[in-house]
Amino acid sequence: MSYEKLAKDIVENVGGDKNIKNVVHCATRLRFQLRDNKKANKQVLEEMDGILSVVQSGGQYQVVIGPHVSEVYKEVAKNTNIDNKQDDSNDDGEKANWVAQVFDVISGTFSPLLGALAGAGMLKALLIVLTMTGALSEESSTYLILSAAGNAIFYFLPIFIGFTLSKRLGANPYVGASIAAALLEPNLTGLIDSNASFLGIPAIVVDYSSTVFPIFIAILIYALLDKGLRKIIHKDLQMFLVPMLSLLIAFPLAVLIFGPFGTYVGDGIGAGIEFLIERSGLLTGAVLGGGWSFLTLFGLHWGIVPISIQNLATGGDPLTPMFATAVFAQIGVALGILIRAKDRKLKALAGSTMLPGALGGVTEPILYGLILRYRKTIIYLLAGGIIGGAVNGMLGSEALAFAFPSFLSIPAFSPIGTYLIGVLIAFAIGLILTLVFGFEVTDKKAAGNEKEQNTPAKAAESEPAQKKEQLIEQEAIRSPLTGIVKPLSDVNDPAFSSEAMGKGAAIEPTVGEVVAPVSGEISAIFPTHHAVGITSEHQAEILIHVGLDTVQLEGKHFEALVKQGDTVKQGDPLIRFDIEKIKEAGFDVTTPVIVTNTDKFTDLIVTDDVEVKANDDFIRAIV
Repeated sequence: MSYEKLAKDIVENVGGDKNIKNVVHCATRLRFQLRDNKKANKQVLEEMDGILSVVQSGGQYQVVIGPHVSEVYKEVAKNTNIDNKQDDSNDDGEKANWVAQVFDVISGTFSPLLGALAGAGMLKALLIVLTMTGALSEESSTYLILSAAGNAIFYFLPIFIGFTLSKRLGANPYVGASIAAALLEPNLTGLIDSNASFLGIPAIVVDYSSTVFPIFIAILIYALLDKGLRKIIHKDLQMFLVPMLSLLIAFPLAVLIFGPFGTYVGDGIGAGIEFLIERSGLLTGAVLGGGWSFLTLFGLHWGIVPISIQNLATGGDPLTPMFATAVFAQIGVALGILIRAKDRKLKALAGSTMLPGALGGVTEPILYGLILRYRKTIIYLLAGGIIGGAVNGMLGSEALAFAFPSFLSIPAFSPIGTYLIGVLIAFAIGLILTLVFGFEVTDKKAAGNEKEQNTPAKAAESEPAQKKEQLIEQEAIRSPLTGIVKPLSDVNDPAFSSEAMGKGAAIEPTVGEVVAPVSGEISAIFPTHHAVGITSEHQAEILIHVGLDTVQLEGKHFEALVKQGDTVKQGDPLIRFDIEKIKEAGFDVTTPVIVTNTDKFTDLIVTDDVEVKANDDFIRAIV
């Protein structure tokens, strides 16, 4: 896969460079803030090879890519002139409410730190294993050296947060990091447990290492101060005067007010969590285990991350073992699909999404690639997460280091045996339910019978004349191709055969030309010209995808005759393609023709004809 081309296509289909206010990335997704979300083409993006899904949440336009997101982000950065600072200019983009903005800020702060946090957490887990087995002594210099590497990012976490949060808020990140570093500077830490004061004002100095909330509050105030100072200080003096005044004002305020207040906030949240767990660890675990996957889907799980890290600073985190069960339930579902699936491509998809989850705790590819496609598995996911979370909440497991829940990070939890009970229950439930009850939403045989019952002839025989007249309100979709008709269930691509993208039928073309099946507007023409979307005058959204995996041809052997936004009449030529050369390149030319907004119609009736010519009756969409 060419990350450069994928990044270029993504930028183009989110409305171009000028439509992007900023972009950051987390473990699996690019998080755009767009000036106008309507300029983005969701349908084209979701069809691209290399993109799992597109989610609009919290004022962000999130493009889910998977574990390779960092490589794509680098190419996106090369193709744009984004400095990733907060943009306060007026625009027509979606306005996020204050809750969404809070999650956006938290996400933008922790996303750049994820790799370092996860790597250091896994190193600490490895040290736990080595000391438990006696392979390494805690007093040895080897242990102390490795421990320093594992502890550094957590001890100096305020500095990293000071940098990323300042950058996210549009302030000077180096000044933000300096404010945070001053909280850990020996001259200040030497005043802990002393009667310290500043200009005669009593100062409560505490240990800020590994803390989250104090520096969050301090940097929020610094960002406001930085913005205000830049408005009143001449540009020629801003380079040194704004940083100097920021340090002079913001840091003493942090020591006197914001630091202690943030410490009390963190302690209060920790006490609240402890209170809930003491009252009912079972209920707390069930709620967190059941809800974690849905928080992840919309990127709202970032609200939990700072709390977990703050808990670790005080000894141990009881939250991570509870939501870890949702992760293991997802891994179980993916393994169940891998075992049960007969389609070779689906097996490959299940395996490729399961491994990042099992080894690294990154399960968004499972959520978007499998769970949302086969929605029956959501029930299995809920069952595993709720029951496993309840068990871990009741038994009182804790995380000893920050780590994404996975099989490799098990040593980071204590007691290990107790933690294993909960996560293996969740894993087993997801796996067994998938193996026993399957993952398809509908039974193909039943779907075939239903299709037979809904043919025009059967409908005419079974329905009274009055009801037949009501069917006049319908969308007549003509065949866009000449060729042999196939049911979607026979298409060798689970995205189409499962009807996850919509209902319709497929055509194996014998003539290399696509014509408009309806009169309407071209809603999408893919950069590789292998697929086209059209919205009819009656608002039916139709996707014609020429061949399977033909996006890999990168436009070779295809010629687009229209562009997005064009108005066409039924029968107008849209795409020309070379059938023989596509086959010679090793690709299947079977072409799905689907109505992507199937839910807006009461029924879709596909022709009984085995062969069709372009402009023949093909699908009737009943309103």
